[in-house]
Amino acid sequence: MRAIRVHETGGADQLRVDDIPAPEPAAGELRFRVEAIGVNFIDTYKRSGLYPVPLPHTLGQEAAGVVTALGAGVSGFRVGERVGSTAVQGAYAEEAIVPAAQTVKVPGHVSSELAAAVLLQGMTAHYLACDTWPLKPGESALVHAGAGGVGLLLIQIAKMRGARVLATVGSDEKAELARRAGADAVCVYTREDFTAAARAFTSGRGVDVVYDGVGRSTFEGSLNSLRPRGLLATFGNASGAVPPFNPLLLSQKGSLYLTRPTLQAYIATPDELRSRAQDLFSWITQGRLHVRIGAKFPLAGAADAHRALEGRATTGKVLLEPAAR
Repeated sequence: MRAIRVHETGGADQLRVDDIPAPEPAAGELRFRVEAIGVNFIDTYKRSGLYPVPLPHTLGQEAAGVVTALGAGVSGFRVGERVGSTAVQGAYAEEAIVPAAQTVKVPGHVSSELAAAVLLQGMTAHYLACDTWPLKPGESALVHAGAGGVGLLLIQIAKMRGARVLATVGSDEKAELARRAGADAVCVYTREDFTAAARAFTSGRGVDVVYDGVGRSTFEGSLNSLRPRGLLATFGNASGAVPPFNPLLLSQKGSLYLTRPTLQAYIATPDELRSRAQDLFSWITQGRLHVRIGAKFPLAGAADAHRALEGRATTGKVLLEPAAR
């Protein structure tokens, strides 16, 4: 089978198409034919070496497809069913392995494309808005990268919960996408100060929470956008990792809270994983959550997908499709 592997860390040109044997599921695992693969920033972190992995390494952790084999002891799944997961072992491939306990069934009314597009980013948006800072009606949230995959979903979920949302984006075209998702106000950060916009949005008080997947370039401004005792949830490193800082800074800016959450901690049990996924699939079916697939590439075009993602040339979700040539 074909798989996209990294033999040496570095730029997107390090992604290679290899022909390797199809994996065999161990006890508690299942194998599935991959129909759609979600491309995520964590894939670029592993490729670049920011997140070290053993080499050679088959990238990817999010995908959906059809079960082709069950390992010993697996129950609740059968060959031929469609499934999806954010814990795939080597999703950039034509077949892949996943622990059954970290897999969800994909309902018939949701395509494999939609499942691969919504699981990781949708569950990230879900835990941020529903658990990290459980938004209440009337509260204010600043969502960075509002036209990105997480951003568009997070805006919609925040609005479902009754919050007011200020989104930051990099262009007027992306601003329109954020508005369509429900953002109450949009700041084009390439020409506006988003901290000033956050203060104006809240009549000088500061927002209750900042959801920041950008990292280094927005960190200080995000802290400055918060009200006293507000929370900064920094959940990604799109511009690079946040450098070390003195915790006294949090007290100086109003006894702020800071968290660096990860999806894995919020889907630690099968019940929590499936509850979040069920919410997403239900909202899609009800027409309350709209998933934007911004770009699709064939499996062999993984390097182009990474370049587009890192160059912020995408909106919504980026997918790889093994069947496409």
